[in-house]
This record gives sequence, C-alpha cells and structure tokens, in this order.
Amino acid sequence: MSDLIYYIVPAILVFVAVKLHTRAERGRSRLSAEALKEAVASGLTEPPSLHPVFDPSMCVGSGACVNACPEKALGIIDGKGVLINPTHCIGHGACAASCPLGAIKLVFGTTKRGIDIPRLTPEFETNVNGIFIAGELGGMGLIRNAVKQGAQAMATIAKRPRKEAEFDVVIVGAGPAGISASLAAKQDGLRYVTLEQEDSLGGTTYHYPRNKLVMTAPMKLPIIGEIRIREISKESLMEIWLDVLKKTKLDVRFGERMADIQREDNLFVVKTSKGSYRATNVVLAIGRRGTPRKLGAQGEEHPKVVYRLVEAEQYKGCHVLVVGGGDSALEAALDVSEQPDTTVTLAYRGDAFSRVKPKNRDRLDKATASKRVQVLLESNVIEVTPDQVSLKKGDETIDMPNDAIIVCTGGDLPTPMLKKMGITVETHCGAID
Repeated sequence: MSDLIYYIVPAILVFVAVKLHTRAERGRSRLSAEALKEAVASGLTEPPSLHPVFDPSMCVGSGACVNACPEKALGIIDGKGVLINPTHCIGHGACAASCPLGAIKLVFGTTKRGIDIPRLTPEFETNVNGIFIAGELGGMGLIRNAVKQGAQAMATIAKRPRKEAEFDVVIVGAGPAGISASLAAKQDGLRYVTLEQEDSLGGTTYHYPRNKLVMTAPMKLPIIGEIRIREISKESLMEIWLDVLKKTKLDVRFGERMADIQREDNLFVVKTSKGSYRATNVVLAIGRRGTPRKLGAQGEEHPKVVYRLVEAEQYKGCHVLVVGGGDSALEAALDVSEQPDTTVTLAYRGDAFSRVKPKNRDRLDKATASKRVQVLLESNVIEVTPDQVSLKKGDETIDMPNDAIIVCTGGDLPTPMLKKMGITVETHCGAID
C-alpha cells in the first residue's frame, strides 16, 4: 500500500498542476480574444509600422513574445501567438528575438493597408546620391534605431570628398535621428546646419502626451557617449535632448520648415520658409508624422490655432475648440475639459467616431452627459477670428466664442515630396523585412 501511495501522490500533484495550468491558459486566451474583439470592433486593426506575423505551424504558444512586449500588443489565443492590439505595436522586434522557434517574422504593411517606405542602402542613402534618410521615415521606429541611423549616415558622408558648397550637409529634423546626425557632423568637423520646423527638439517625442512613458534602450550619441535609459517619461527625455543641445551648442535653426529640395550644379539647394541652403548632402530625419494637416479655413494662421496639445493647464478658463475624430482629438478634448472654468467643443467632419478606443468613447459619453464637452459632428471650421470661430454644420453656420483651437487631424506624409526629388518609394503590403 505504501508503494502505491508513493506513485499515486505525485501523479495527483502532476494532474492538479496540469489542470491549474490549463485553466490559467484558458483564462489568458479568453482575455486575449476579448482584447482582439475589442480592437476589431473599434476598427483599430492596422499596425502603424513594422509588426510581427506568426507562423501557426511553428508557434507553440510559449508566451515568450507576450512577455517581451512592453506595449501589451500580443497575446496567446488557442495556443497560438496573435497581435491582439495592432495599433499599440511600435516595431521594436523584441517579440521576434524572444521566440524560441523563430515562428515570428517582422513585416511592413498589411494586405489591407500598404506602407510607403523609401528604398535605402545599408548606409541609409536613397537612390538619389547624396540624399540620406534616417529614423522613422525609413520605416523603423524606436529612438535607439533613429540615433544609430543618424550617426551611420553621417559616417558615410564624412568619408566622401568635400565640394565647394556652403555646407557639407543639411540635416532636416531635430528628433533623435537629426540630433544624432548633428552631433556626428560636429564631431567629424563637417560644415552642417540642422533645420527644425517646430520650436523645440525631440521630433515625434515632443508630441507625446504629458508624462507618457517612452520605451527605449541604452543609446550611444556622438560626442556625448552612452546614455543608459530604458523606461523614461517624455519630460525627462526632452530634458536629455535640451541638455545635449546646451552642452554641444549644435547649430539647430528652429521654426524653419523645409519647403523643397532642388538640384543645381551638382549641389542640393534646400529651400525653407526662411531662406535656402546649398549643400553637398542632405539627411532627412523628418519622421512619418509629416506636416500637420490644415483646416483650410479663413484666418487659420492666427496664433491661437495649434496642432497639438502640450499642456492642458494653459487652457484654464478658456473657450476651446478641438477638431478631429481620432483618439488624439478625443483625448485632447477630455484633458482640456478637466480644467476649471473651461468650455470645450469637439468638432468632427464625420458622422461618428468610428476608429477610437472604447475607453475614450466611454469617457467622451460621460463628458458630454455632464456637459463638460459639446460634440458637433458633420461640421467644418470655415473662419477663425481673434475672439470667435465659425463652423458650418449642414446649412447652418455656428458662431461661438473662442480663445484657442487645437487641430488633431493628423499630418500629410512627405511621400509626394520624396517622389518629386526622384527618391524611389516602395509600398509594402505585408512583405517580410
């Protein structure tokens, strides 16, 4: 009998452990399936850039990819890996690196939505000799990738013969790629200038919501050396960039938007909103956010019209109009509506907010019920004056008092501009990287 117990007890323990594990796996599978269903219902099914595709014949559902993804974009459903929150994926590829069986491939675009990616050499040079692209515009996200690419592009330029020109290189954009390229240019003694259309450093990071955590990795900046960070707030990262600018005295010219690049006498002429620059090489580090999409309304150039929400507190006691129908517009309207004595109107040309997170839709429903936010669907801004704004809704013109307008309608990608320069742009529809 004692021998029988010796075998039965371990068997029972194994059976219980298996049952508990199976139950836990079913629970996780159910939660992942619910998250995927929610994303599909919200229309949030298209990843913005590089993303994983699973080979179900190879995937064993180990969950290593799920654990490696800090954005919680992945899950396991019925024992197989699935991209359950596609819009959360930022393309760092940690999932593919963690898979023990190589069941994950990283791809650009999907069969429903292609992504335009410039064709680049390993040195990040386009098919137009002398024009380089570094950072997010080249298809790869992440700060560490942008920093590395900016420095590598400049290393190639530094090896080339110098020509009679005002500059050896013009760098367009002062995000991570542009900052890195600028540091490398200064380190190599190149004649350079960096142009930034915004009034601050940081590129896409600058437009993140307040206190947003930025996932990155240790990065090595020319002149500065290695910066060891992994999880950092937007504000802290911006402080790093400003400290770099202060220490190195980089030649960055803010508020100067690139309008065109032309070829003259084997040199590039970079034309901007304030002048022009002649250079042997150009590094485009402008990201994929593009130029903010305008309203097309009379008086839109008024200073009270902005294209991002930086600090909600500055709108305390104001009449604010937010324009747009995506998550960024809803979040801006909701954040501003929490300020004391503030009236907020959210205007959208569509008849419904169809591609927003359920959480934001629920928050908006509560805000409208409590009259913190007024929603005007199927409306367009037609005129902006110093103390009011006019909108067209059907046959009706609506005039309302206004102190500020926040436009959250996205940006126009620079693809037409790249093609005009002769740069080859390829559309990727799920092609393996």
